Amino acid sequence: MEYIMGIVKISDELHEEIRTTSSVMSRSINSQAEFWIKIGRLCEMHPDKTFNDLIQQELVLQRQKEASLNE
Repeated sequence: MEYIMGIVKISDELHEEIRTTSSVMSRSINSQAEFWIKIGRLCEMHPDKTFNDLIQQELVLQRQKEASLNE
């Protein structure tokens, strides 16, 4: 996967929350921010689904992607 780096300006308070949460979740600060952004986007796209529904949906998609790579 190719990544294009960009700068996203966030408040110091949000950055501190991301830093703290990333430690608890054993993620890098960038990975934690990316996770929150992705989940937020999915919540807006699928307001009828719960957090657990979205995680299950992403797990299914990831397994399908991995299976197609192994073919």
